Amino acid sequence: MRQNNKDIELGKFISLILRHSPQTIDITLDEHGWANVDDLIRGINKKGKRIDFQDLERIVRENNKQRYSFNDDRTKIRANQGHSIEVDVELEEKVPPKYLYHGTSTRFIDSIMNLGIQKQNRQYVHLSKDFQTAFSVGKRHGKPTVLKIDCIRMYDEGYKFYFSKNGVWLTDVVPVKFISIEDNKNVKDMLSLKKEQ
Repeated sequence: MRQNNKDIELGKFISLILRHSPQTIDITLDEHGWANVDDLIRGINKKGKRIDFQDLERIVRENNKQRYSFNDDRTKIRANQGHSIEVDVELEEKVPPKYLYHGTSTRFIDSIMNLGIQKQNRQYVHLSKDFQTAFSVGKRHGKPTVLKIDCIRMYDEGYKFYFSKNGVWLTDVVPVKFISIEDNKNVKDMLSLKKEQ
């Protein structure tokens, strides 16, 4: 279901609060990233944005990236991943598939091929299970490039992988030797497909 503009804007604000800056609305997160739902709603309303529990439930349910989770009794909420603040979201360590993908902009390629993929201001490097998802991520940063990651080789060499509740693969760093630039023809095909739509 497509979210309306109000929900999209509220969702971005909730993401800012739960992933990066809870102090924006004067709340705190516990060590696992959970915020009290009543405090979140009250804090958002104090900032002049209108939200109630039904709005929050709808935003969580309809978010296309499944960014948030409630606890069992829906008294707490947290972001599933993507934090720049130190929290333990109790990620499940898993054996990754043979290959995963990382979408980025062509302007970052030189740096990546020198330093590997770094987590920057996030807790983890984010990897996608398929080319198309990575391509969409890359488009957000400029002219897209998709990198193919040899995950089983990484795993065999002792690197850990985690799988978030919303289907994103996470790892601490991807060294250069495990990265290949995905066939440019695939990127061109995706770009021309987008233009036709």
